Amino acid sequence: MVLFLDFDGVLHPDGVYMTPKGPQLLSSGYLFMWAPILEKELVPFPKVKIVLSTSWVRQLDFSRAKKRLPIGLQTRVIGSTWHSSMSKIWADQVWWDQTSRHGQILRYVARANISDWFAIDDDAEGWACTNRDRLLLTNPNEGLITPGLLEELRIKLK
Repeated sequence: MVLFLDFDGVLHPDGVYMTPKGPQLLSSGYLFMWAPILEKELVPFPKVKIVLSTSWVRQLDFSRAKKRLPIGLQTRVIGSTWHSSMSKIWADQVWWDQTSRHGQILRYVARANISDWFAIDDDAEGWACTNRDRLLLTNPNEGLITPGLLEELRIKLK
């Protein structure tokens, strides 16, 4: 099973901006404040792998974005929906900017031939009705502590 994981609005509140000093959370709390919750929930499911579906990969690069996660999540990461080679091809950059998160995920799913997957994200825009059941939608301010979300996650993992 593959989990497509967004950072902002999932692992911490959505108010994050890239600055010369790096990512800064402009709301209360701290970066990755809810990541340990996900790490703990996944412990009984060692076969779950993670694909980063976050703008952090484009902003920081894959390795730096991955290193922001707790080690228990880092070891599960197998890729990201953004790849640095996309920045070399103008058409890929334009496609990425104009495509919904769902579209970005579907491209990865098709290329990697994945059938068992779901996503945790705070953005439902562009999600097709046929795949809406694969999205665990968070409140951007509550992330993983969105009421009912952990129960939905546990159901997906079974």
